[in-house]
Amino acid sequence: MQDLTPWHMRRGSLASFVFLGCLLGGWPLSAASFSLTARETQEAIRFGQRSVVNEDFGREWKTTNTSGETLTVVTPFFRLAQAARNAAFKPGTLKQREIDSLQREHRDRLVFWAHLRGGREDFARWYRPVLLVQSKGEIKPSFVQNERTAIRQGEGRFVSRSIYAFPANDLDGKSRVALVVRDHDDQEVARFTVDLSAMR
Repeated sequence: MQDLTPWHMRRGSLASFVFLGCLLGGWPLSAASFSLTARETQEAIRFGQRSVVNEDFGREWKTTNTSGETLTVVTPFFRLAQAARNAAFKPGTLKQREIDSLQREHRDRLVFWAHLRGGREDFARWYRPVLLVQSKGEIKPSFVQNERTAIRQGEGRFVSRSIYAFPANDLDGKSRVALVVRDHDDQEVARFTVDLSAMR
């Protein structure tokens, strides 16, 4: 008698399906990694190369706060995948020295690309970010780059593209953290909640 059970529900098939999906980059790992293994490095490169036909590339690492501002969480996996994707568009592949350079730059760091909104061209110049981690309190950034000349939008508004980097030595890749941005008066101007367990 023919087995009419859907293929994905048959014994052993679901496990195989999940395993295949992980190999193909269809699902995120169980935690963000701040120092890629050799296997994770190859997975990131393959993921980036295959994503040339995926318009949703990067969505896994992006979040939006209640004010509509956006944040990209630049993990080592994401940065390497992005570089592999850009190389594939040429077309081409990443050279080993480029891979090594990117890994050195992003190892043991958690980087954020923040698109923040304000009412004047230099509104973000003196912004100061901190990372709030449960049981560890505030972590200070190791690098801050606020855009001094923000991009003009409609109705007299501006968008600043800021880069913030934090040491990841004491961070757990499975934790939930909050990026808080304050102005020169120490007033909070932006907050993003980031679930590191939901991304590679």
